[in-house]
Amino acid sequence: MKALDLFCGGGGASAGLAKAGFEVTGVDLFPQPKYPYKFIQADAMTFPLDGYDLIWASPVCKHFSSATRTSRTIDKWPDQITPIRKRLQSCNTLYVIENVAGAPLKNAFMLCGIMFGLPLYRHRFFECNFNIALPSHPKHVARVGKMGRPLKEGEFINPVGHFSDVKAAQRAMKILWLGQKELAQAIPPAYSEFIANSIKRNI
Repeated sequence: MKALDLFCGGGGASAGLAKAGFEVTGVDLFPQPKYPYKFIQADAMTFPLDGYDLIWASPVCKHFSSATRTSRTIDKWPDQITPIRKRLQSCNTLYVIENVAGAPLKNAFMLCGIMFGLPLYRHRFFECNFNIALPSHPKHVARVGKMGRPLKEGEFINPVGHFSDVKAAQRAMKILWLGQKELAQAIPPAYSEFIANSIKRNI
């Protein structure tokens, strides 16, 4: 089975797809020297979509993220979700669109790190064209460590922006090959692995 990861970044989502048994190709507009699978530098908005069993897309989220909405830079980041959805719907392939809270996803569901036993609260939302049974979402009880200081025992990390404890973020997300910049944008592979395993019965 072949999967295409559009806007792949450093490969967080790709790693989960690979763990689920997919042969993954990543596409990104920018070089991704740390990406661990087959990589093609290209524009995800025009890259050919034929020949894949699953297409995963993680458009740039800055147009919809809470941090960008409160700044003056939002106009620099166009909505990529609407046009990529049109492309995916036209190719008659199973697809997933991943983004942040506030993004205009349709019939989206949410995944969080604690659903998979990870020590982080990282809510990401997913639109797909197939049915999926979700795991339970445990109550948030652990404290999130403050930016700029070492984590205390039992605290969760929030790897966003210019966080400092890269090693802790790598361990929490189970992405050991990426640095601070890539981790701030990535999703834990557990999310995409869960979705990919659910997809198998639809193929």
